[in-house]
Amino acid sequence: MLNPIESLIRNFRTIFKTPIFPGEPPITLWAIIELILVFCLVILLVRLLRNLLKNKLLLPLKLDVGNREAIATILSYSLGTVFFLGFVQSIGFNIQSLLFLIGSLGFGIGFALQDVMRNFISGLILLVEQKIKVEDFIEFDGLTGYVKAISLRAIVIRTRSGGDVIVPNNKLVESKVLNWSYGDPQGRLDIPIGVAYGSDPVSVTEALLNAAYLENNVLHEPSPQVLFIRFGDNALEFELRVWINGFDREPLIRSSLNYWIDYIFRQNGIEIPFPQRDLWLKNPEVLNSIIHPLSPQVLQKTSSESTGKTGTKSHSVRDLLKQVVYFENLTDIELRQFIEIGYRKRLYPEQVLFKEGDRGDAFYIILSGSVDVVVQKINKHLATLGEGRFFGELSLLLGIPRTATVIAKTETILFTINDKGFKKLLKDHPEMAEVIIQELAKHQQELSERRQQLRDMGLEEDTEQDKNIVNWIRRRLTVLFNL
Repeated sequence: MLNPIESLIRNFRTIFKTPIFPGEPPITLWAIIELILVFCLVILLVRLLRNLLKNKLLLPLKLDVGNREAIATILSYSLGTVFFLGFVQSIGFNIQSLLFLIGSLGFGIGFALQDVMRNFISGLILLVEQKIKVEDFIEFDGLTGYVKAISLRAIVIRTRSGGDVIVPNNKLVESKVLNWSYGDPQGRLDIPIGVAYGSDPVSVTEALLNAAYLENNVLHEPSPQVLFIRFGDNALEFELRVWINGFDREPLIRSSLNYWIDYIFRQNGIEIPFPQRDLWLKNPEVLNSIIHPLSPQVLQKTSSESTGKTGTKSHSVRDLLKQVVYFENLTDIELRQFIEIGYRKRLYPEQVLFKEGDRGDAFYIILSGSVDVVVQKINKHLATLGEGRFFGELSLLLGIPRTATVIAKTETILFTINDKGFKKLLKDHPEMAEVIIQELAKHQQELSERRQQLRDMGLEEDTEQDKNIVNWIRRRLTVLFNL
């Protein structure tokens, strides 16, 4: 007679070996336990293989993190599926029996697993299409952050505040997602600003552009732009538009720009207004016995202190452009367009701006610092140009090669108008070209020398052989700027 322990073991064996589902061989409880253990082992191996591929084997290929993540995930799960099927067969589990088991259970748990399958398929779509990759900066359903990880079930988003949010894959596939890192990483930042009525719009434009170029994270191409939005209730409303790389730093760059705008406005006496109401007194004389008016001297002193207009004023690009003979007759509106297409260029001591013989592709005004103008071929120093001086305008307008080399003597900031911006300006306002042509024509002696220079260098086309200097300039501008 069997003892109780042996009897218990035999009963357990009978339970584990009793067929639950028919098949060849039949599916038993022990076979299902083995199947679960194999599945857990394969999941562990898949995770190890995924990390090995992503962090070790794919590194020599110099792929970005997003591509490594996608390749590692797809390969590891594909190999995991093959391993799982191989292990199942190695333990004697019939694949047809497995499919029968899945089919038998599918009706009961299919509804519960439908979201899992949707997320699984969505995960494959994300990994294959790579519209969203690891380390991308995205905005989704009020959520902003970096993609930390993409699995076959969910995506992990690291917010700016450091929290990790797990989002099911199907939510991203089926919804609109703003991916700042997809394709071109540049993004436009718009900063609204209001100034007091009576402010000069051109001075405001110049001040805002100066603030934009003082911020190192602002791109010069596309160039910053200032829009006069409307006449508001309490202010003239403008908008500064700048382009930046890496929109994930938008709050920091916006804050820095606001600091620069406030600083530049204070330096130039531009006021930012606030909502106000006027109080009208029907009988103000009754207050004379209560309130003693301040003396004119005190009022004047108080007014001068409140305006905050102390200190020296920096050079205005508009005033400097008016000193250029070719632009002196342009209106403020036309000068504003010149200010907007230009950008700031910083030179360090001994840095070469251009050399003799280089293509004349830009015009410069010195905002601060100084430069030396030399002819290196004969080792001759021609001049030292300081703040407020300009150079290179004829080379830009007529496409004449540089006749000298310009080297920064000290740290220098230049206001620059290049040929690309000048071409866009003339395309948008062809009437401005005629104004410049007429101004150029007033300096016939200098133009004749430059024209002879072009002939000596073989750079003048036969179609430009015209004795009329105005016609020659007009053809020259047309050819250079495709007017």
